[in-house]
Amino acid sequence: MTKPEHFANEARKEITRRWFFKQCGVGVGAMALNSLLQESLLGNSAAPSQTNPLAPKAPHFAPKAKRVIYLFMAGAPSHLDLFDYKPELAKFNGKLPPSDLLKGYRAAFINPSSKLLGPKFKFSKYGKSGAELSELLPRLGEVADDIAIVKSMYTDAFNHAPAQIFMNTGSQQFGRPSMGAWTTYGLGSESQNLPSYVVFSSGSKGTSGGASNWGCGFLPSLYQGVLFRNQGEPILYLSNPKGVDAEMQRDSLDSIKRLNQKHFESVGDPEITTRINSYEMAYRMQTSAPELMDISKESTATLEMYGAEPGKSSFANNCLLARRLVERGVRFVQLFHEAWDQHGDLVNGLKRNCRDTDQACAALIKDLKQRGMLDDTLVIWGGEFGRTPMVQGGDDGRDHHPNAFSMWLAGGGIKPGITYGESDEFGFNASRDKVHVHDLHATLLKLLGFYHTKLTYRFQGRDFRLTDVHGEVVNKLIA
Repeated sequence: MTKPEHFANEARKEITRRWFFKQCGVGVGAMALNSLLQESLLGNSAAPSQTNPLAPKAPHFAPKAKRVIYLFMAGAPSHLDLFDYKPELAKFNGKLPPSDLLKGYRAAFINPSSKLLGPKFKFSKYGKSGAELSELLPRLGEVADDIAIVKSMYTDAFNHAPAQIFMNTGSQQFGRPSMGAWTTYGLGSESQNLPSYVVFSSGSKGTSGGASNWGCGFLPSLYQGVLFRNQGEPILYLSNPKGVDAEMQRDSLDSIKRLNQKHFESVGDPEITTRINSYEMAYRMQTSAPELMDISKESTATLEMYGAEPGKSSFANNCLLARRLVERGVRFVQLFHEAWDQHGDLVNGLKRNCRDTDQACAALIKDLKQRGMLDDTLVIWGGEFGRTPMVQGGDDGRDHHPNAFSMWLAGGGIKPGITYGESDEFGFNASRDKVHVHDLHATLLKLLGFYHTKLTYRFQGRDFRLTDVHGEVVNKLIA
């Protein structure tokens, strides 16, 4: 043996020993512990298959909801003009708010002592439940007995990016898993041909919190949301390039899969499994995605009910696609509509936003109900915070407001036809049956079959969860 060959062999032995003590002494042990923790915490009899890490998993107990559609109204709708009518606010329109109301209050942009602004629209009662809604939401009024309105939400943040990230991840800091990621981590997916967590975005601009709103944080990237485009291919580069036929593609994928599998067996990095799954999912989506996106196959009556138009980009189309996705086994679908930041031009802005969304939101509830899917599909509607009772922008705008806002929920075990909680006479503070963002998350996880304190993931030496160290389940919202 020559000297160079001898030194090369010795170097390989040294690398092998180093790798063994570093990876097998710690890495494999940590992997085994993580696997045992996941089995124990999620109540699974077996870990997900390496070939299908998103296989359905059992939650802690029998769930009421099996899937989620989250209609996120980014920019923060005005609860005072849509859901929470305040006669006193109308009475004191144009007057200064009581000084004791503003004690310790910090506004995002305006002087807190700005004059009060009364509601801009008329309200009416709908359904047997007598839910009080703005004249801008007549279609939602048609399903008032199927929804639960929460008027006592409050949050910790009053600027868009941190508030949106907080509402979606339970933290104002970047890098935490989103609710959709926690859901797919806990439940897996019932779809073999589509991502487990799909995201759409519409409105006048993208979300302030960006992709962190649907990210996976420190969870394996397998669980992050996949942003679908509204027109054309749902994901870029899904089609084969010229010169690559189906046989060549399959052979290439099989070779890449074998190489990735060998690498996984050597180092145990879960991101390798994610990579394998992503390649295979993309291959299957080449057939499933075009069929999914072709809403022209829906009946004329269905398209008219949503106000959807094939070939166009709209919130209505996205709502119909959300139903089609959950019908095909997708676990979590989130629709972001960034259009609700009315610091000025409040009247025209709200009219436009409700015209774009009210019909489709109500149609989604009706459609799920008539298909027998509403009972186990949880639908959530809301933004990141509310708007101030005080005026901004002359006499036609409202500032950010974290102390009180409204949301509505439907299906998936939610008690229908109720209004829960109250804000004070000016809609300034949540005053009865207050629901914090962490409480909302705890409640939603319970509907999905989880104890919110036990759905955890160990990262950097501690167990993290969606509700951090907070959260109380709002049992009165649950049927």
